[in-house]
Amino acid sequence: MVKRPSIGLLGFSKGGDLCLSMASFLKGITATVVINACVANTIAPLHYRDMIIPKLVSDTGKIKITKSGFFNMMDSWSNPLEERNHQSLIPLEKVQGPFLIIVGMDDQGWKSEFYAQIASERLQAHGKERPQIICYPGTGHSINPPYFPPSRISVHAVLGEAVVYGGEPKAHSKAQVDAWKQIQTFFHKHLNGKKSVKHSKM
Repeated sequence: MVKRPSIGLLGFSKGGDLCLSMASFLKGITATVVINACVANTIAPLHYRDMIIPKLVSDTGKIKITKSGFFNMMDSWSNPLEERNHQSLIPLEKVQGPFLIIVGMDDQGWKSEFYAQIASERLQAHGKERPQIICYPGTGHSINPPYFPPSRISVHAVLGEAVVYGGEPKAHSKAQVDAWKQIQTFFHKHLNGKKSVKHSKM
């Protein structure tokens, strides 16, 4: 059950582009937060009613392997702005509510900072409000809730291989604490009409 009338979305990585798609096509979405998300549909084609959004073109031949044998996928993703990828771009101009985009500037999964810039320019080009973008230096792909161990390397759900996600432990841990506060504040403001939120004493 979803508590109405205000509905917020929170998505990370592939879940982020799913949230962008939901906010673009579904009614009643009040606020959306994405963490290191792409502005194009990724991994697999997205089916919605009689429409299909193809996946962003990727080239596994461009995956780099580190000295330790881990995969680095950064260069395997093609540019969403290339003509061949236009159909995979999520139509953000259809979104009604505000956005918070969280970016790890040492994201080795894909170019999250670049994608955030594309999202901002696309929204403003269509007369939408500029999204709130928070960038965290030294922070990798997996920005989890506070006090989770920084995930610099993990097994990719699709590839089944250990993938490098980046992030310097101290900076990443601090970013997780701050990002969690920023997410709560954003949702309280846009879902409950409150300007602040009581933070955990942990």
